[in-house]
Amino acid sequence: MQAARDRQKSYADLKRKPMEFQVGDKVLERVRDVAYKRDLPEELSRVHNTFHVFDLKKCHADEPLAVPLDALHLDDKLHFMEEPVEIVNREVKWLKHSRIPLVKVRWNSKRGPEFT
Repeated sequence: MQAARDRQKSYADLKRKPMEFQVGDKVLERVRDVAYKRDLPEELSRVHNTFHVFDLKKCHADEPLAVPLDALHLDDKLHFMEEPVEIVNREVKWLKHSRIPLVKVRWNSKRGPEFT
């Protein structure tokens, strides 16, 4: 049993990268080995400011990216709400005896307009 557990751990460790942040990497302080405190804007005061290292990613951008928070639509759990803007295209696919309607929609997304 231990051999199987060790083998699975070695496979998982191949994909896992050790993440460490320094104070100044948009991180206020290191709370524990895997927990960091962030400085959040006043609009996000309802969000807890301590994050696990798996929830953080290193930003490799040269300049900080700023999204105006008044343009974002958040629900009561602070999840981003994507809204459909328009239907771009429609078609119907036949699969043996059933019809499958396909619709291409342009969404108002946090990354700009997206099509699905």
